[in-house]
Amino acid sequence: MSYRPYWAKRFGTAPFLPTTREEMERLGWDSCDIVIVTGDAYVDHPSFGMAVIGRMLEAQGFRVGMIAQPDWRSAEAFAALGRPNLFFGVTAGNMDSMINRYTADRKARSDDAYTPGGVPDARPDRATLVYTQRCREAFGDVPIVIGGIEASLRRIAHYDYWQDKVRRAILVDAQADLLLYGNAERAVVEIAHRLAAGVPVAQITDVRGTAFLRRDDDPSVQGWFEIDSSDVDLPGRIDEHINPYQTSAEQAASQGQSCAKEAAASTTAGTTEANVSVVRMPTSKASGRIQMPPRERSVIRLPSYEAVKRDPVLYAHASRVLHLETNPGNARALVQSHEIHGRARDLWINPPPIPLTTPEMDTVFGLPYARSPHPRYADANGRHDGPTKIPAWEMIRFSVNIMRGCFGGCTFCSITEHEGRIIQSRSEDSVIREIEDMRDKVQGFTGIVSDLGGPTANMYRLRCKSEAIEAACRKPSCVYPGICPNLGTDHAPLIKLYRRARALKGVKKVLIGSGLRYDLAVRSPEYVRELVTHHVGGYLKIAPEHTQSGPLSKMMKPGIGSYNRFKAMFDKFSAEAGKKQYLIPYFIAAHPGTSDEDMMNLALWLKENGFRADQVQTFTPSPMATATAMYHTGRNPLKGLSRDPAKPDLLEKVDVVRSERRRKLHKAFLRYHDAANWPVLRVALKAMGRADLIGNAKWQLVPSYQPAGTALSAAPKPWSAKVSAPAAAPGRGAVLTQHTGLPPKPKVAGPRRKPSR
Repeated sequence: MSYRPYWAKRFGTAPFLPTTREEMERLGWDSCDIVIVTGDAYVDHPSFGMAVIGRMLEAQGFRVGMIAQPDWRSAEAFAALGRPNLFFGVTAGNMDSMINRYTADRKARSDDAYTPGGVPDARPDRATLVYTQRCREAFGDVPIVIGGIEASLRRIAHYDYWQDKVRRAILVDAQADLLLYGNAERAVVEIAHRLAAGVPVAQITDVRGTAFLRRDDDPSVQGWFEIDSSDVDLPGRIDEHINPYQTSAEQAASQGQSCAKEAAASTTAGTTEANVSVVRMPTSKASGRIQMPPRERSVIRLPSYEAVKRDPVLYAHASRVLHLETNPGNARALVQSHEIHGRARDLWINPPPIPLTTPEMDTVFGLPYARSPHPRYADANGRHDGPTKIPAWEMIRFSVNIMRGCFGGCTFCSITEHEGRIIQSRSEDSVIREIEDMRDKVQGFTGIVSDLGGPTANMYRLRCKSEAIEAACRKPSCVYPGICPNLGTDHAPLIKLYRRARALKGVKKVLIGSGLRYDLAVRSPEYVRELVTHHVGGYLKIAPEHTQSGPLSKMMKPGIGSYNRFKAMFDKFSAEAGKKQYLIPYFIAAHPGTSDEDMMNLALWLKENGFRADQVQTFTPSPMATATAMYHTGRNPLKGLSRDPAKPDLLEKVDVVRSERRRKLHKAFLRYHDAANWPVLRVALKAMGRADLIGNAKWQLVPSYQPAGTALSAAPKPWSAKVSAPAAAPGRGAVLTQHTGLPPKPKVAGPRRKPSR
């Protein structure tokens, strides 16, 4: 916010960013400085990325126009606001367009939560590519900057589930000028001011959180040291990493040195090999130490697109390297070669953006949002109901985002890859002001705040106890396999925020709708008591995802014991409050590393605990996720990779649930109570040697009878089961006797499609 505002700031603040020439004229504009093209309906709310970026640029003095869900079949709609003076900003919207348009079974969805009336087909497949092409057709000389979650998660060569192949980095296919990944407020403001100052877009190559195609004669890369990690046996720096849990003296002592000797050596770093342009790392620690280049001038060469496309091991290796270089405190730039029109071009990815401070977060969320959809979507009475209702806005209409980021590192989730591991929290005053604005300005507010959270419900103001350790750490998760001893887990600031929010005049109830990280919550019984007593509306969502160690280890999720500890606290405090309340757990079917036996055991757990899944969440391989690398390659990048048979621990193969038949079986286990699934389950249980679970006793999983009208049209084929361990003995002991007399319990929650930037 320290930039001198652009001259157009004299026009003031727009009630809504203009979407037509008529709206521009009412504001007194003759042109837009920046035009944002988005695949979502325009909702001027801080939960919608294009609104945040638009308002952020407006605060810098730029005139920003909005083209929402344009007709992509011609360039006409993309020229509606005229030629932008600085650049087009292109985003597919709050979701990857392929995930938005297709289910986990690759079937077209019947709705779109980000479109008025929820109607489908308001955006094309791979919307970022299509929109960029149309912008180029409309005004070929205008720079194009792509961003949003679709661009963010496709910033390198990536496996595309819908085509079942490895695709090139999206910037290569789009032929845009720059790609912004992550939450891009810092980057987009800097780029806008540089372009306004007359800097050619081709010269903007040093902004964090950006990617660009490097020219062969690019002078900005002179003096960089390239670390070759293009092969699995050359994974970059092999000499010992700095242990973030050791002091400088302990680290030096472990290497037979003293702090003074280490300091003296560091003063000469970069001087002995100043002329080296490529540094090849040794293949073992015993091969001798070398002088390492400065991290801020180092770039890691990943295997090329052509290499990862043909070799799954190299794909898994590239995924591992990328995820190790995600901490803004120590990440290095990455480069990946792509062949374009017969010659190799380098895609350059700068280190991740620096997280926003609390005052900066307050600035972003304090911008003058209208907190409602654009008036173009309203009916004759000015209401956003019926065919004009935008489901995604209805979902977050009365919610408040208090933080961003997640240090959980779940391998199937894209939050960490997009928003980062470092939690960025708003101040308490900022959150309270937004609740007051929502109370006073948002139509239909009844006094119920539907959610006070973010990517998770309870990571507000949690972070590493040491800034030095945080900057040096390369762990993919702060809570797996256990909670890091250096992680602060004090929930007191969140408890204070809850109490202040519910004490506001006009606020009747503050609910928590975001997913709760229960392994953190159990560290603070006072928080659980506060949550259960005041902020649960009968049901609370949590996400164990599975009960078995095999899939949980591939997800990087805690064991079911953490769930049991939290449930005991939840039940205890609910009883003390005199309330009947239930936990709603989420589970994933067909995740990499899940055997058929794992799903059988999960089904037994569900029946034992009286849960019946209404809808089933099936694993969807989203671009760039670690679990997607497992799905595509059948290897485990979490452990490291090797081709050497002498290193069996680095050769782990992952059981991938790829066939439609197995995916349906895993879903059937989650819906064990559905009579339509019983024939399939009977065949599978017999093949697994667990026919003892077929019968009419309460402890058995599937009845031996079939109700009339529920049988399949064709008899299921014989099943060939994948079992990770010998089947258990038929005797079930005392555990399954607990099935007798189980009280009715709530249904398990269905698929999650919460809006996320």
